[in-house]
Amino acid sequence: MSDPTDTPRPPTPAAASTSATASAPAAEKAAAPSRRPLTLLAIGLVALGGWGLYYFLFQRGHVSTDDAYVNGNLVRLTPQVAGTVIAITTDETQFARRGEVLVQLEPRDTEVALAQAKATLGQTVRDVAQLFAEEKRDAALVQTQHVQLAQANEDVERDHPLIAVHGVALETMQHEQNAVQTARAGLQQAEATLASTRAAIAGTTPQTHPRVLQAEAALRTAWLAAARTKVVAPVSGYVVRRTVQLGQQVTPSTEMLDIVPVDSMWVEANFKENQLSALRIGQPVRVEADMYGSHVRYQGRVLGLTAGTGSALAVLPAENATGNWIKIVQRLPVRIGLDSLQLERNPLFLGLSTTVKVDVRDRSGATLSKQPAWPAALNTDVYANQEAGADAAINAIVAANLGHTPGPPQVAQRGHRQAQP
Repeated sequence: MSDPTDTPRPPTPAAASTSATASAPAAEKAAAPSRRPLTLLAIGLVALGGWGLYYFLFQRGHVSTDDAYVNGNLVRLTPQVAGTVIAITTDETQFARRGEVLVQLEPRDTEVALAQAKATLGQTVRDVAQLFAEEKRDAALVQTQHVQLAQANEDVERDHPLIAVHGVALETMQHEQNAVQTARAGLQQAEATLASTRAAIAGTTPQTHPRVLQAEAALRTAWLAAARTKVVAPVSGYVVRRTVQLGQQVTPSTEMLDIVPVDSMWVEANFKENQLSALRIGQPVRVEADMYGSHVRYQGRVLGLTAGTGSALAVLPAENATGNWIKIVQRLPVRIGLDSLQLERNPLFLGLSTTVKVDVRDRSGATLSKQPAWPAALNTDVYANQEAGADAAINAIVAANLGHTPGPPQVAQRGHRQAQP
């Protein structure tokens, strides 16, 4: 039997107000998910539009790569003669100036060879001078034989009429005729000796005789060998590697030092093959090195494209004629030249990583050119003075052994003569 007191009662006004307040946030939370996709879509459209604007204003007309590294000349210093190292005046990370002596080889062997060459030259000059003296002696001997032959003929002509009247003995006449034959044979021998002597010195002087020139060449060789015991730096740059040690026996094939001239660096940028169609020689380039970051930007230009990909020019090229071949995008090395003034302010070193961006809007240049895009010739004059002083020494030795006093005109003439082939 039910209790009359259990009948439901209507809600009071306070309870109704509390229920309405609780249902309002629930309705807002239910409506929020329906507006979120619209917000994300709007943000995506704005980002896409911003990227598109950036591409058309800045990225369009440019190709870039971060597969780019600093490259330069690596000068490997080797000796010109064999010897033993007795001094090293530089080391890694130090600056070496062009013409500075970096390694000294033991010089006594070359000094002995030089002294021997000087003595040989002096003896050769004396021997050649003797040839010229013998020429005069042989010429005088020919004159003597002419006189003896003429005298013998006169004796025969004088005594021959006297044979008929028995004024001269037949035996005496026979001796005079034999004397004519002997004088004639002596004259022929003297003339042959004179011809031989003259053939040995024909068209020369004691200073220009081939034997003297040969001895001079041997002295120059010894002179150069003595000068080359001082190994000098062919270029100015920083020593990046030293492998030579004191007491080491070196030969002309021994690598002793590696020098990098940091004022002539460039960037080797490896572009993908689908980026190459727009590249041209001379296009402007912006380079950023990881060493300095984005606050240092180098201005450069495209110098040339290598006529072969990195894989094709590798020591062991890839073998693509296989059954499991997979196509890989190839890269081509492109040389980027840098501004020397910027390199002086912010030097770069071999192997540093860089980011390269090329402005390809101007495509009027050539992809490949038969004309050099930059002065590629390298040269050094540090070895030009190794023979300095040799002419003066040779002139002094020749003059001393000929009994002459050497002077500046003779030195100049000898130097000019030696310069001729």
